[in-house]
Amino acid sequence: MSFSIEGKTAIVTGAANGVGLAIARHFVEKGANVMFADIDEGRLMKEVGKQAEEARMRYFAGDLRERLTLANLLSATLDSFDRVDILVNGSRQMMPTDPLDMDDTSVETLMDQNLMTALRLSQQVAKRMIKQAEGQEGGQAGAIVNLSSIAARRTHPSLLGYSVSCAALDQMTRSLAVALAPHRIRVNAVSFGSVMSASLKQTLKDHREYRGDIEEHTPLGRIASPDELTEAVQFLCSDSARFVTGQIMTVDGGRTLLDPVAAPAH
Repeated sequence: MSFSIEGKTAIVTGAANGVGLAIARHFVEKGANVMFADIDEGRLMKEVGKQAEEARMRYFAGDLRERLTLANLLSATLDSFDRVDILVNGSRQMMPTDPLDMDDTSVETLMDQNLMTALRLSQQVAKRMIKQAEGQEGGQAGAIVNLSSIAARRTHPSLLGYSVSCAALDQMTRSLAVALAPHRIRVNAVSFGSVMSASLKQTLKDHREYRGDIEEHTPLGRIASPDELTEAVQFLCSDSARFVTGQIMTVDGGRTLLDPVAAPAH
């Protein structure tokens, strides 16, 4: 099977770098119309700007934590491509949490960024998908994929906020899958382990010893490249996955097969 997404229109958030950028570029290569969305306008212009006038590529810069920004993102996508068939919620943030510091606001920050942004945008996009599908019988009305992390299932106190937000995102995925199933919209997530994202690059720069730790606790013995997640996401967005919804697909090189307490979830 080809897992075709050709001709579909996708919004990919977190698309200025790392995993989000890899997914957005991959979708363009596979024939989809793609709106690259991120808060970092400079990076978007660098990565997409020169190609933004091509028929299948556009970019949108803004703070997706703001409700009005989300509405403007959807409007910009419809202005450019007339419809939206796929949403990839790839806008994520990671920061350490001090579990004993009552003034630490990282949990609230990460819940807003990693959970609420995805929920609000999913709600707006789902309404559009439902409207587009009016009068149509059979087939899928749309697909939503959330980017999560194996941190949702692992124990690492200094990543409390990130872990909680990812666990909540996984449950949101399941809940939305059930709620949107009658409208023929599928909702899934890809939960990944150590991927050479922008944040992990910085972490490894600051803590060089982490690389050996990650490789030691990953059965496949290495860190994944962002490109290694793209085809899993493409599959979940394609008609080949038309009977797959509410699933958390793990792409981690076997990391979660090991003791979740003994190894940090870098």
